[in-house]
Amino acid sequence: MSTYFYELPTTGAIFFTGICDDRSALYTAEVAQATEARANLRAALKESKRADDGGKDYLKLVKVLDDYLPQLYSILNCLEYGELVLKTEPMFSWRTTLSSSVFHNSPRISIPTLSTELIFTLLTYAFALSNLARTVVHSLGEYEKDRAISDAERKVKDERLGFAVTLLCKAAGVFEYIAKDCLAEWERERERVLAAGLNCPRPPDLSREVIVGLSKMALADAQTLAIRKLLSKSAFDSALTPGPPLPKSHPSPVLIAKLHLECAALYSSARSLAKMPGDYRPASGKSKIHLHIGKSKDRDSAVRDEGGEEVAPELRRYLAEEAAFHAALARKWLGVDAGENGDTAKGGIAVAFLAWAKKELEDLKSGTGVLNSDREKEMRERRRDKVTQELESVNVFLRGYKNMNDTVAFQPVPPQSELQAAIPAGRLAVTVRPYAKPTPAFGPGSVEYIRRQAEQLELAELMSEEDVKTHHITDTVSSQTAGSYAGEGSYF
Repeated sequence: MSTYFYELPTTGAIFFTGICDDRSALYTAEVAQATEARANLRAALKESKRADDGGKDYLKLVKVLDDYLPQLYSILNCLEYGELVLKTEPMFSWRTTLSSSVFHNSPRISIPTLSTELIFTLLTYAFALSNLARTVVHSLGEYEKDRAISDAERKVKDERLGFAVTLLCKAAGVFEYIAKDCLAEWERERERVLAAGLNCPRPPDLSREVIVGLSKMALADAQTLAIRKLLSKSAFDSALTPGPPLPKSHPSPVLIAKLHLECAALYSSARSLAKMPGDYRPASGKSKIHLHIGKSKDRDSAVRDEGGEEVAPELRRYLAEEAAFHAALARKWLGVDAGENGDTAKGGIAVAFLAWAKKELEDLKSGTGVLNSDREKEMRERRRDKVTQELESVNVFLRGYKNMNDTVAFQPVPPQSELQAAIPAGRLAVTVRPYAKPTPAFGPGSVEYIRRQAEQLELAELMSEEDVKTHHITDTVSSQTAGSYAGEGSYF
């Protein structure tokens, strides 16, 4: 499977020189540079919005954000330490790409406080990192199945795949930082502006539950790519002869199953968080789209959304389908493990797990739903291709193990209810990369500010030492002067 494809937001213009009062005139040039960096971000987002999917430069956008974030933190620090003062409460206009509306386009809203600007900028940063990872993966193609590729070339592409995993783990860290640190400050600021009589809406983009869900989704996407990297050598070795027996280079099937189970759990948890009721602003029209996948009532209830209309339906559908897909793959590899490592005693278990996986993949393949955007259509097409490939693989293994069980093992095929007890717990192979705030470009916390403070401290110490020396000399002279008088030392 591929990773989620975010719609990037756009934003209105802002001039920090118009909202920040530099009474000491220390940061006139720096505030202007911050405004310029913000303008560059706005221009990059507009350019990305107009470009075709193949022409979007996410690496450039990440660099623009890397330039702007230190400037934004500088403004925030200067305001906190009183070196800058707000002339008025700033309003920031952002398009909320995680929200749904009656026309399925992202609404633009204006929200006060600089905390709003920080959160939306960090969200955009995480979105760009995720989309960049997706672009990297797309550029690799299905290299592990290319019989003409050399071992060295495959390892180079494995490293590129590992880079995409790192990007997604970093995105998960940014989402986690927003949920744990930034939203608490924003909520305090929101209470302040609401008390002042200002309107301060809260779209899903500013919901802690939704942001935590995005962190889990990014981590699950990263683990999906990590599984692919783990299987790349064995996929190459078995390209000509798929199915049993597994090549010697193949990792433990039960390990692969546990990794997929953890992916399914992460996607399912993220979907639940995205559906949790929050303090969202009222919508004029709520999407009532439901997703129907397959003909099974169990599958419908597992994948169909029944609430959370405020969050974009395509995001919830992605989470539901990914959870179902990885659950099916976990059952596939549990069946393969039983067939490869269980001798003939587990022949029936192997057939049962693979038949279960086949049914779930067929349900996913035949699923239908309303597609709201070209992005979702592209994601759905890639998913269908991947499901088709996995279904073919499952059929190969199922035929092999069923033939063995029917001719050699003669083991009964247990029902799904018995298989549930044999499903192990999931296992996480990747970790969140915690987000570290950048060093401010100017003001408190910046390199120049710390250097200036160190110089002032050093100067103060030198002056203190000079004062001590001066006092010592003065005391000595005074003592000598006080002891000099006529006839000193002459005693009769």
